[in-house]
Amino acid sequence: MKKVLIMPCLDMIAGRVVKGVNFVDIKDAGDPVECCKSYCQAGADELAMLDITATVEKRKTLVEVTKKVADVASVPFTMGGGISDTTTAEAVLSAGADKFSVSSAAFRKPELIAEMVREFGVDKVTLAIDVAQNGAMASGYEVFIDGGRTATGTDALEFASRMLDTGVGTFLPTSKSTDGARTGYDLPLIRQFRKLAPEAHIVASGGAGTMEHFAEAAQAGADILLGASVFHFGIIKIPELKKYLADRSFNVVI
Repeated sequence: MKKVLIMPCLDMIAGRVVKGVNFVDIKDAGDPVECCKSYCQAGADELAMLDITATVEKRKTLVEVTKKVADVASVPFTMGGGISDTTTAEAVLSAGADKFSVSSAAFRKPELIAEMVREFGVDKVTLAIDVAQNGAMASGYEVFIDGGRTATGTDALEFASRMLDTGVGTFLPTSKSTDGARTGYDLPLIRQFRKLAPEAHIVASGGAGTMEHFAEAAQAGADILLGASVFHFGIIKIPELKKYLADRSFNVVI
């Protein structure tokens, strides 16, 4: 059984950690450096940091914040948001990020992911795909870009299937329908991605509210379990979550 990793996610606006519901209703959740310190001490396996307005504001990601977080991070962290070319990706890695994620830019220029995988290696690149439930799509999910603001009319699994040819090894699908709602991950979405890419890392994202939700996502095929508000607001403690999963025979890092 693959190891199941716990990944707190720091969504950021203007250098502050925030959290919303269904990509809206944004609330402040703290300073990224302090959040990073806290999660590393609590036993997080990895961290994600997403500059969620960079693409919409047509600017590059927050490299200075990346440097500050890298100075205190003791676990690998992924930086995303506004990374639309190899130059920006290189800047983020040079600032101390271990990996980076690309979303809107990958949809607009799919060959970019192949270029990044060639230049930086498969372990550095995460393909983030924001989706919303749409019964008109064959998979039931439509790709959204620009921080979940813009519908594309493209089936999420069809797009992901095409992107497999780029060599990407980590998929981070986030369901707008469950994001921040704490009602559970979108399990059918996770299952479809796992079936599509059995050898890839699949990050469960959007909807965690209880420890049972994390177990359900792992059972559905995710091997990286991302959470935000449940960690930011102290609803779930990472050591308790890991014990819960270990007690249910999941392979976690204690």
